[in-house]
Amino acid sequence: MLNNAVLLLLSSAAAVLGQLLPAGVTTPIVQDCGFNGTVVCVNRYGAVLPYHFNRTVSANGADYDFRNTTAGNASSFDLLAGADFVVFDQKRGLQYLGENPSYQFMFSVSAAVHEAPVYAPKQNLLFLSQLAPPAGVLPQLVVNLNEDPPTLSDYEPNPPIYAPNGGSFRNGFIVFGASGGNDSIGGGEQRASLRTVDPATNQSTVLLNNYFGYYFNTIDDVAIHPVTKDIFFTDPQYSWFNALSDTAPQLGTASYRFNPATGATFLIDDTIQQPNGIAFTPDGNTLYISDTGAVSGTIDPRLGSQGTTFNTTGKRAVYAFDVTNNGTRVLNRRSFYLSQDWIPDGLKVSQEGLVLTGSGHGVDVVDDIGQLLIRIQTNYTVQNFAWTGENLTTLWLMGNNGISKVEWNIKGQRLT
Repeated sequence: MLNNAVLLLLSSAAAVLGQLLPAGVTTPIVQDCGFNGTVVCVNRYGAVLPYHFNRTVSANGADYDFRNTTAGNASSFDLLAGADFVVFDQKRGLQYLGENPSYQFMFSVSAAVHEAPVYAPKQNLLFLSQLAPPAGVLPQLVVNLNEDPPTLSDYEPNPPIYAPNGGSFRNGFIVFGASGGNDSIGGGEQRASLRTVDPATNQSTVLLNNYFGYYFNTIDDVAIHPVTKDIFFTDPQYSWFNALSDTAPQLGTASYRFNPATGATFLIDDTIQQPNGIAFTPDGNTLYISDTGAVSGTIDPRLGSQGTTFNTTGKRAVYAFDVTNNGTRVLNRRSFYLSQDWIPDGLKVSQEGLVLTGSGHGVDVVDDIGQLLIRIQTNYTVQNFAWTGENLTTLWLMGNNGISKVEWNIKGQRLT
């Protein structure tokens, strides 16, 4: 027979365990889903965690995502640290990963922002930018996919393009959103603009550099409507914040549609605090735009560029819009997905209609109702990404300090 002291001890232990494992905890929370531990699955999205749990809030100097959560009596959380892919919906997620998913770190690069990836299929080259103050013409980069293994080298179109921050492919030409501007770039003046580059000749041309005489702020990212081929772009204020422009913003933050045939520019939305990534579904009927207002700065011409700060309670979500009237009318903005880490930077939609966004140390893969299916985990902040290859199943990721690639079953849209 147990004495009172032992009964009291067992009762206390049960009470503590009950606090650590509240009713509803699914165990294990995280499990190995194969591929030598590179793929792990989170059961029921970890909807109920054991106490005491805590996730460190990200800051400018460090990104903390779901794998950095601590949870009492949940040792299976340790599996997250070594995984390349975290699957939240096992049935669909494992199907999209395929039989042999892989993540490979390819190139170490500088701590500068790396953006504007554009794949030129005929040349089998992947172009991308690198952005870093102080202002000046930096060589861009190109990954030669004709080499085995691929090689990385400097690249500069003629005339050079200052600070490309977004890019796409249209009618055989690269379309860059040049984000910066001053009057002494390569002996001349450049301003935030839409530019094209012929990948066969490297010749560049300016398509648009003003809104009725006003400088654009940044021209951050671009997307081509799959039917009309009009160019849609976002215009936040990051070039001023990050010293890539010598002129304080003259326009409010907004997103636009540009018709290259007529030269007309149309405002499509001015409700997002810092519009950033932009992408269409394959049919062109839905447009996604991300708001990265959680990273913002001060606009005061007397102070100059002061950099940015991060506020975890700020805007860091993706919004969806309906697109009607043959791609000319954008309406019905609605909340779609809250970035689970940092901010939703680069944005793309796969051929299957999945929405991908670079968010902190990884890429989130979300279905068309905003449900997170898969997260690619990296050891560097991912700013943007692009599909390459004949079947467009290779995804290249780039950002601060790194370029990597993923092989899986998710296909990119074929841009022409």
